[in-house]
Amino acid sequence: MTDLRAAVAAALTGFERRTVDLDGRRHAAVTMTLLPSGSDTGSLADDLTFVLTRRARSLRSHSGQWALPGGRVDSGEPVTEAARREVFEEVGLDLGADRVLGLLDDYPTRSGYLITPVVLWGGDAGEPEPNPDEVAELHRVPLAEIDHEPRFLTIPESDAPVIQVPLFDRFVHAPTGAVLYQFRELVLHGRPTRVAHLEQPVFAWK
Repeated sequence: MTDLRAAVAAALTGFERRTVDLDGRRHAAVTMTLLPSGSDTGSLADDLTFVLTRRARSLRSHSGQWALPGGRVDSGEPVTEAARREVFEEVGLDLGADRVLGLLDDYPTRSGYLITPVVLWGGDAGEPEPNPDEVAELHRVPLAEIDHEPRFLTIPESDAPVIQVPLFDRFVHAPTGAVLYQFRELVLHGRPTRVAHLEQPVFAWK
C-alpha cells in the first residue's frame, strides 16, 4: 500500500515557495486538506481526495463560490495555525501541527488579500462535517478530478491570463483554481509551476 502522506510530503520537500509582501493586504490562509479515498491503486490521483466547499450564501464576501477551507490570519498568528483553526471551524477536522505537509506559493488577490496555501493531512482525523454558518456544501474531491489541463482566457481588463480549472462540469477560477493547479502540477507531476501571475475573473475583483 502506498504511504500517501509520505508521498505528498516528499513531493513538497525541496519546493522553494515564493512569498509576497503583504503591502497593505490582509493575510489569509487556505488549505489543501487531504484525505484517503479508500482505494489502493498506487496512484495519488486516485487514492487521495481533498476538501472543497461552497461558501454559504449568508457570508458577506464571495458567498456561494467554490472555496478551499480557510480564512483570515489573526494578528501574530502563524499561518499554519490559522489554516488548522479554519479547517476546524469550517469542517470540524481537528488537525495538529504535525499534520502540516508544506506550503505553496503566496497568491495576491484583486480583493486585497494575500493568500498562503497550506497542505494538511486529514487522514484518520474523522469525517469532515460542514459548519452551516460558513459552508453550504462540502465535497471530498478525488485528485484525479483536477488532473486536467486548465483553460487560460484573455480579458480586456488585464494583460495576465485568467485561469479556469475544469471541475464538476464547470470551471473554478483563481484564487482557488490557481491553488488547485499549482498543487496538481507539483504533487502529481513534479513540476514547480508558478501561479501568482494568473488572473482572476473580473467578478472576483471586489
